[in-house]
Amino acid sequence: MAVSNARARTGAEAEALCPYRLVLEHVTSRWGVLVLIELLEGSRRFSELRRAIDQVGRISEKMLTQTLQTLERDGLVHRDAKPVIPPRVDYSLTGLGREAAEQVRSLAQWTHDRIGEVEKARQAYDEARELRSRAS
Repeated sequence: MAVSNARARTGAEAEALCPYRLVLEHVTSRWGVLVLIELLEGSRRFSELRRAIDQVGRISEKMLTQTLQTLERDGLVHRDAKPVIPPRVDYSLTGLGREAAEQVRSLAQWTHDRIGEVEKARQAYDEARELRSRAS
């Protein structure tokens, strides 16, 4: 199949062909990682979740809403809307979500632990590339 045909596929068609890739994208997305890790600490209201994530990076209400809806659709997040005034909505991880969040947290910890080695590798690569370009 040509690349142009792959780009023309709808989201539903892409999901049918490669469903695990989309779940992986949702779990490892910029905001998905932060939402999952934060919810490992326990149930959070929308505003609590947003404040916690804002300590790491600014997230808009729209993006947080979309991320939560996507993770809820994938069965990773549970949304509990209580019929009270004012409305109260709590978000928590499902069993599946907890399992995914623990994996993501392990990867995030590995990244934190190994960032020095990654930075050295990047520097070595950049220096070698610079030398090759000068020689050309």
